[in-house]
Amino acid sequence: MRRYFTWERPVLSNSVLDNIRVVLSHPSHPGNIGAAARAMKTMGLHHLFLVNPRQFPDAMADAMASGANDVLQNAVICSSLEQALQGAVLVVGMTARHRDLSHAMLTLREAAPQILERAGEAPVALIFGTEMSGLSNAELEKCQLLITIPVNPEYGSLNLAAAVQVVSYELRTCGVVTEPISKVAPWAAFEDVERFYEHLENTLVEIDFLDPLDPRRLMTRLRRLFSRAGMEKEEVNILRGILTKACRGRVSK
Repeated sequence: MRRYFTWERPVLSNSVLDNIRVVLSHPSHPGNIGAAARAMKTMGLHHLFLVNPRQFPDAMADAMASGANDVLQNAVICSSLEQALQGAVLVVGMTARHRDLSHAMLTLREAAPQILERAGEAPVALIFGTEMSGLSNAELEKCQLLITIPVNPEYGSLNLAAAVQVVSYELRTCGVVTEPISKVAPWAAFEDVERFYEHLENTLVEIDFLDPLDPRRLMTRLRRLFSRAGMEKEEVNILRGILTKACRGRVSK
């Protein structure tokens, strides 16, 4: 039975891979969805999220899944990327080329240990863009990590399902020898971090530090700073408390 988006915070599994969700943003071909599901299942990944798929459900997707139909049947269909990312404590974007963004770029192998460490505690989202153009800059802004697969520079055309296969394989291979790290304090979920960024931007405008008509990519740089550090839920609460106090202090003067 196909599921349309309703979010409930899951009971975490003992398996690190069970906390990894593959998010396909605006996939255009149903065959690629099915092939991606097959690639996931062969490496032990089961949680597929689809953001506004052009054609799904579809017989071609079922055919290309080749036995991974359970992954398709349980795929969560979302109307926005934000829905697909709810509850994730780490958002990872796949990109084939360097963008004019302030995010640091890592190779898949460099990023895999960090991805698995976070997935040992809570959901992690891996976002793959549309077949023709990949992730947009707006989608990449939502990510805390940007990773790339080091392909042949003379021919870097990697099919969507093939990219999912490579990423799934690398995570499984790394996970075989990686033990989850015990952590008491929970990481902040995607939606909590996004609310913090909104609060931060509003506060910076309020105290005349940020000019909304000439932002100079300030928020992009601040996103990179906090993404690099990683934020626990309690840390987000502390920062938002500081922002609230700063605004109240300004009003009282």
